[in-house]
Amino acid sequence: MAASPALAPAIPGVAQVASLSAFFPCFNDAPTIADLVHRVDATLSNLGIAHEIIVVNDGSTDDSLAVLRALADELPVLRVVDHGENRGYGAALRSGFAAARGEWVFYTDGDGQYDPSEIEQLLAHVSDDVDVVQGWKLGRNDHWVRAIVGRTYHHAVRLAFRLPVRDTDCDFRLIRASALDRIALRHSSGVICVELLRKLDRAGARFTEVGVHHFARPYGRSQFFRVGRVARSLLDVALLWMNLVVLGRRDA
Repeated sequence: MAASPALAPAIPGVAQVASLSAFFPCFNDAPTIADLVHRVDATLSNLGIAHEIIVVNDGSTDDSLAVLRALADELPVLRVVDHGENRGYGAALRSGFAAARGEWVFYTDGDGQYDPSEIEQLLAHVSDDVDVVQGWKLGRNDHWVRAIVGRTYHHAVRLAFRLPVRDTDCDFRLIRASALDRIALRHSSGVICVELLRKLDRAGARFTEVGVHHFARPYGRSQFFRVGRVARSLLDVALLWMNLVVLGRRDA
């Protein structure tokens, strides 16, 4: 991992982070991924945190892999995990968690709807009493239909799974690696976010929350809001609820 002298003013919590792995799941994010990698690298370098950056290319069909290979030649801290074929959002997250070697693991999406430099806000809340610093969207910059569906989904799963966060759908998270070691993630679809939070909570992880900005998607369109994917996600959520909540299984 790369370590750099601290250039920025001291931020509470930074001194408690000995090393950090930052990763991005990437699917057809060629226009945005390089900028996101540069931003998180610059932020962590300025804070003096030893870090690595991982991008999981989940079978992109655009130029993402070529962009990442060129970027890896430029940035020694970057490692690229290539799935070769699309396995799903959950599979990309599981690969990122498995590849991470830092004491803390941060991840956010590769589509540019979050600014990875806001990791500073998460780091400010790191303490001995915190295992997960969970972002929540200060305002959602999506089409109104997606915003309504997203908010409805969040409230439903929060109640059904008794989740300890206000925004399940905010993929901007900083997690202590030792907390991740206590759980096993199984799912390959987007339901992994619910699985992750439910299992961390059941394993005794301690949460705190921080507001972060959410931006309009600068390129392309979401792959989620299609009838087939929405139907599959609802089925996955129902099965997960049955296994984790009703049956009380820990390995589902």
